[in-house]
Amino acid sequence: MLRAWDIQFLLADSVGKTLHAKLLNRITTDIQNGRLTPGCLLPGSRSLAEQLGINRKTVQQVYEELEVQGLLKSKLRSGTFVSEILPEQNLSAADASLINLVQKTKPSSKLVKNLYSDALALADCIAITNDGTPDVRLIPYDLLARTYRRVCVNLSRHAKLGYGDPRGAIELRSSIQKMLASDRFMHCSVQEICVVRGSQMGIYLASRIIDPKKGAIIIEELCYLPAQAAFEANGFTVIKCRLDEQGLDITYLREILASHEVSGVYVTPHHQYPTTVCLPMHRRLALLDLSKFYQFSIIEDDYDHEFHYETHPIPPLASLPNSENVIHIGSMSKVLAPGIRLGYLVSGTQFIERAAQEIVLIDRQGNTITEHVIADLMESGEIKRHIRKVRREYKDRRNHAAQEFIRFFGNNVSFALPTGGLAIWVDISQLVEGSDLSGLQNSDSILNTYFAGDQKTATHIRFGFGALNLDEITKVIKKLSQHLIG
Repeated sequence: MLRAWDIQFLLADSVGKTLHAKLLNRITTDIQNGRLTPGCLLPGSRSLAEQLGINRKTVQQVYEELEVQGLLKSKLRSGTFVSEILPEQNLSAADASLINLVQKTKPSSKLVKNLYSDALALADCIAITNDGTPDVRLIPYDLLARTYRRVCVNLSRHAKLGYGDPRGAIELRSSIQKMLASDRFMHCSVQEICVVRGSQMGIYLASRIIDPKKGAIIIEELCYLPAQAAFEANGFTVIKCRLDEQGLDITYLREILASHEVSGVYVTPHHQYPTTVCLPMHRRLALLDLSKFYQFSIIEDDYDHEFHYETHPIPPLASLPNSENVIHIGSMSKVLAPGIRLGYLVSGTQFIERAAQEIVLIDRQGNTITEHVIADLMESGEIKRHIRKVRREYKDRRNHAAQEFIRFFGNNVSFALPTGGLAIWVDISQLVEGSDLSGLQNSDSILNTYFAGDQKTATHIRFGFGALNLDEITKVIKKLSQHLIG
């Protein structure tokens, strides 16, 4: 169909944090104010993507979402049109209120809305890559594909693709139990392990099971925001504990405990998120003593234990004396890729049973095929081999990133070379006064202000080297220096 005129769209003044939200709101507004009339033919997804300089997938998703809402209608071999009969058109205010779903749902917090927008941004391929994510290009695809095929055939032949244990396949829990005993000094049984869909699900389950009526949750003042959102969503008052150059400030924690009822403390002791600091042994032991004395839970988020480069890592809290109140959360997503969605909880059998009960209500059980695939790879030693390979690669990337920061910035920045993890915490306080840092947020580097809503002054950035190869690291740091130094 020949168009009389090409419809132009501007996203600059459209409401929304992501391109997806901006385009969705732009088209919706244009329909509501009559700019796009019923029956109007919209540009094809490829044409509109080229016009706006965005991913075609984003346009397709927006069109599909608006079609579900009844605002658009697609016609085979003809295109996408504004619906002839629009929903809610010509309704009275009273009738419109009857179909307003916003009034029928519980409101989400501002933090949850922001995290959801960030998730959409990642799906739209907007660059938020430097948060310490792994490089999915390093996945052993051929090995993974062969294992998936073999596991699918075996499970099908033995009729094992039906409903299973909500705690996860016994084969995978057994493999995890062996790994924890051998590599992390943790003595636990398979009944004390529950498989989850990534560490975030483990955090959410913990926030569901711990009782908010027993007291507040303490988190680190710079923290993993989805964890904070999970605790707040489940009714907890969140108290932030000060950090210093060694991680969680135990002296300040004692002051909080002396004046507040506390149900739990959420910590990232292996590599504090986002500052990368490793909590030393004497503070770990002190935290465990406090947990036993005040009877609060410790939620230990051990999200990247595998990546430690200089010495043997300090054992997890869950492996140390007085660890009865520790809920240990681990992840396989950093080892392979976030899309694998596989993690685990380790705690007492009563807690694990409660977690499994919650899982029954959420999705009944995990992905049986993926669980058997990872168990197969762990038992054959392939996971261990892959970890050794990527650990060497990530160490090289860490060292290269440190060298490039020194080369491009000199003495204008400072940082402590992290002993592990996939990111560097860089002090840029000498450069930021009077600088425009709007181009840094959610781009090549993440400002410290992102991790704590009450901090307004930018002093540090979290630079993730994991997802970038050596050439990419150089280009990104060079671009960063041009932005900050000029």
